[in-house]
Formats: sequence, C-alpha cells, structure tokens
Amino acid sequence: MERQDGWLLTDLFQALGRRCGADPAAGAPQDSPLNQLLAACEVLMSDVGEASRRAVAGRALAAYAALDDRDKLTFFTHVTHVYDVDADQVRAAFRRWEDARSSGSQGEQELVRLFDVVEPARQQLLRRMNHAPDATLALVEMRADLRRIMPQHPELRPLDHDFHHLLTSWFNRGFLRMAEVAPDAPQELQRHLMRGERVHPMASAAELRRRLEPEDRAVYAFFHPATGDVPLIFVEVALVRGLPDRIAPLLDPGPALSRQEADTAALYSINNALDGLAGVSFGSFLIKQVIEQVGERLPHLTQFATLSPIPGFRRWLAEQVEQDEQAAREPELRVLVEELDSVGGPEGLGRLREGEIERIRARLLPALARYIAVERREDGRPLDPVARFHLGNGAAAWQLNWPANDSAEAWDQSYGAMINYRYEPGQLERRHEEFIRRGTVAIGGPLRAAFPDAVPGPGEHPAPNPAPNPAPKP
Repeated sequence: MERQDGWLLTDLFQALGRRCGADPAAGAPQDSPLNQLLAACEVLMSDVGEASRRAVAGRALAAYAALDDRDKLTFFTHVTHVYDVDADQVRAAFRRWEDARSSGSQGEQELVRLFDVVEPARQQLLRRMNHAPDATLALVEMRADLRRIMPQHPELRPLDHDFHHLLTSWFNRGFLRMAEVAPDAPQELQRHLMRGERVHPMASAAELRRRLEPEDRAVYAFFHPATGDVPLIFVEVALVRGLPDRIAPLLDPGPALSRQEADTAALYSINNALDGLAGVSFGSFLIKQVIEQVGERLPHLTQFATLSPIPGFRRWLAEQVEQDEQAAREPELRVLVEELDSVGGPEGLGRLREGEIERIRARLLPALARYIAVERREDGRPLDPVARFHLGNGAAAWQLNWPANDSAEAWDQSYGAMINYRYEPGQLERRHEEFIRRGTVAIGGPLRAAFPDAVPGPGEHPAPNPAPNPAPKP
C-alpha cells in the first residue's frame, strides 16, 4: 500500500512540475511542502481507494503543518479558486430541473443533481482530508489560520463558509460530552484551559487551581470524540451569596464559601477554546446543561446568573459623543466621557471619593442601559455581542455594575463596567423565542428602574425608550 501511495504522489508531483508555470505555487521547489500539499489535494480528489485516501490525507496535513503564512495564503487561495463550483454545470443542472418541472415531472432526480453541483468541490476536499488520523482537530486549527489571515484577504470568505458548514455538522450537539474538570485533570487539558481563557486570563497554574480546587468553584467543559482532552468551550462557575457586582472576589485567593451557604451560581467566564470553531454555536447548550446539573446537585440555590463584560460599550459611547457634537445635541454623554477620561484609567479609581464615584455612576448607568437594551444593529439585534449571546439563550439583563473590573482591558472595553444576566430556568425557552422572533430584550431586577415607562410584565419588553436621566441602582 505504501508503494502504491508513493507511486500516486510521485506521478502527481511530475504532473505538477510540468504545469508549474501556470500554478499558483509557481517558483516553489517541486518537493516543497506547498507543492506536496497541492499534489496531495489532487490525489484526494481523484478516484483513489479508501486506504490510499487515508494515507494521502495524512501526508496532506503533514505538509500543511510545515507551511509558513505566505504559503498558507497561497494554499487557501488555490483551494478557493481551483475547487470552486463549476458555473456551467450549475446552469445546466438548473435548466434540466426547470425543464423537468415545466414538463409536469416533479424533477426530484434533477433537483438532487442540482444540489450536488452547487456544493463547492472544496467541501469534498475537506471531507477527504478528514480521513487522516486526528484530522478533525487539524482542520479546526487550519480554519483558525484561515480566520487569522482572512481580514486582509476577504476573497477567502467562501472557503471559511465551507469550513463553517462542515464543522457545524461534525460538531453537532449529539457528539458532545459535558464534564466537570477535576483539579487533577491531565496537564494537556489544564494547558488548554489556561490558553483558552480570554475573558479573565490566567498567568499561572496557581490561578487555575483557584478556579478548580475550592469547594465553591468549578469548571465545566464540552468535549468531542475527535478532540480528546482538548475542550471545545468551557464555563467557570463560582458559588456565592447574592449577585456578584465585582470580578475581583471571584478571581482572587480567599476562603471558600460552603456550598450550603451559597444561594447563587455565578457563571463568570465563558470561553471558546478553539479559534477554528468560531461561529459553531454550542455555548448555549453548555450553559443550560451546567445550570441543570448544578441545580440538581444543589437544589437550595435560588438564582443562576453571569457576571459579564460589556466589550463594545466604550467604542459605542465615543461614536455617540462624536455624533452628538456634530448635531449640537445635549452634552450629557460628552460630559460623561470627560469625567471618565479624567479618572485616568483603572488605577485612578482608588483615588476617587465615594461622592465622585456616585456622580459618575449616575451618568454612566443610563448610558449602559441604553447600549444594552435599546441600541440595535441593522438586523434588530442588540449591538453588544455578549448581550446577543445571553439574551439569545433566554437570559434577562438584570443588573449593571460599576466599577466592577479594574483590569486595563475592561477599562478599554467599558470603563470597567460589567453586567449580570440572570438565567431563570422556567423562563429560558419563552425568552429565547421572543428574542429570536421579535428581538425582545428581556429586562428584570434593578435594570428595570432604567425604564420606568415600560409596560409592567414578566420582566421584559421589546424596545424600551429610556427616560432622559434614569439612575438605576448598581
């Protein structure tokens, strides 16, 4: 079998060399990893046996692993264009389907043929690469490379779409397994948790132990048979009393709270561990399963909530100030920005007197409420990506907190503000449907004070119009 595979590749390398002048990889040595990869792709798309396909797919992925970014760009460009749909075949298949329908036939067979030809050959190539051992994780990492390169090369978006289409199927919820990460978890898994934590980065193994070992802390993750000890997504949970309004007590060392004393499970960090699975949504499944499992173990808990960042707020606020100045509107937002900028960053918060903090908070929280609950994208969804995630899962925006996070990144994102989204198991499905169908933003708790004119109801309303200067409690 090895001799056969070697013959196939050698023959293809010779053919590749004969047409090298017309190939995107022209100028590369014939035995370079790039040309080996391009040759392996042609073999994979030819009529080779299953065993040969497995071996050639392995060689293709090994060659890809040796590429630098320039050759990766060449490879992605090559695959995007060479393995695209055949426009002539699509037109011909469509005409045959239309002819079959006009003649009174249902045209099922022609419709199947049309489906076959409108699928880019790229998808077949990626599926055949997936025959290699450990190929699924390698392809996820390949997509991560593509997404890193793509902002400068938007012409590669069709290839990313193909990756997303396939990975959504391969990482279907039915294949996923949720598990609590034990303090003595394998070192590889612990390294992936540290690398994957982007919301509240960990600088040492001691910080990871703080999130795994105490009685009042836990980490849950989704795993896939193809990724082994590599988590796909994980959520960090703290058992606390009352809604947390600052992140430091959840991260810093301190005495553990007895599980029986806790009344709240706070989901304070949710991370996709693999960049290549961006847009493959299973975070909502993980959160709901965590809530269900924790609730069964600790039935005395009265609430499940997050302590979440507000990543787009500062950028949005700056845009509003610029627009207000151009339109000569009321200067409240400009004054707010000036006050926040005068603080001088998170290190300046400690120098503020309580009265100064309260004055800034009274201006800041209404702007935050407007950003979360009122401002929308063109598709009618909230501007903030974290808000879209949690509200789309059926949570309610519940409480705004400032100052809540004194990290430099949080200051750049939201001047250190954070928000609690509350998950009420009996309301999740209804709120999810209302959000998806009508764009309804569920609002409850202290945040409702920002919208005194809202129609009373079960904690939500479609598109609130805040009063000019509401001052909800933090």
